[in-house]
Amino acid sequence: MNERILLIKHGALGDIIQGFDAFESLRKGCPDAHISLLTTKPYEKLMKSSNWFDEVLIDQRATAWNIFQTLRLKSLLRMGWDKIIDLQCSKRTANYARLVSKGTRWFGIAPNATDLMPDFTGITNRERMLAAVIMAGARKSEPNLSFLTSSALLTSLSGLEPPYAVILPSSSAAKPSKRWPIDNYVKLARALKKDGLQPVLSGTEIDRPVTSEMAAACTDCLDLTGKPNLFFLAELVLGSSLVIGNDTGPVFLAARLNVPTLMLMGADTDASMSAPYGKKARWIQKDKLEHLSFEEVWETAKLALE
Repeated sequence: MNERILLIKHGALGDIIQGFDAFESLRKGCPDAHISLLTTKPYEKLMKSSNWFDEVLIDQRATAWNIFQTLRLKSLLRMGWDKIIDLQCSKRTANYARLVSKGTRWFGIAPNATDLMPDFTGITNRERMLAAVIMAGARKSEPNLSFLTSSALLTSLSGLEPPYAVILPSSSAAKPSKRWPIDNYVKLARALKKDGLQPVLSGTEIDRPVTSEMAAACTDCLDLTGKPNLFFLAELVLGSSLVIGNDTGPVFLAARLNVPTLMLMGADTDASMSAPYGKKARWIQKDKLEHLSFEEVWETAKLALE
């Protein structure tokens, strides 16, 4: 009977992207296993489109007193898994370890884990997840991300032609401190235009207040805010000469696609854990992003364009 493996990874988007290497490595190391992913609804379509998982299960992350969902979760965690690999490693998922069947190996940080993960202090999220799946039998492999860019949405929806640079000026609404000031992004867009690159704004509808403000201040920008899904975004960044933005999931995606990328990070980001990964990824960090000058960013951006 084929081995049954359950991987737990909820998100956020940047964390999911940093897990791409672990997902590929587990699939390559355990080619005959039935591998399932337990994640949250926003990442269902993305993960189903990959070739990493035999099935994608949705965790509602309900409260403990939601009896129906608690029983559903308990049933899911007892579906005959040989190994459960907790890549989320939160207090919530550590509690899940109490619900599994006897004999199931649990890879994680839960006190009753059969395979306790080591101290990962100072290790990036990507390397932590890789180390965890290697403990469970994975073989380190580079991820095949062609599934992200096979829909030709970019050509059909925008008609955009290179050369261009993608600017991602927004961030989580809960953490505006992660945003480099808009007036600096406007200076950056104008400098890119002068250098021969079409500045392109991107983001979801949630980001529109920020991108609309910038588009109004800089009419040189092509605003593609609200265009559909991560597959469009992947095609957009893959065709770009440069991607610049704050600490957000789309910048992690561009970096992992090995596009020249520059992430601007403030005190909210622990670079030792969460710096973007990719062959052409760069980042700059200041405790307060308003103290990061346009000149410093532009000089680094020019290096990334070389």
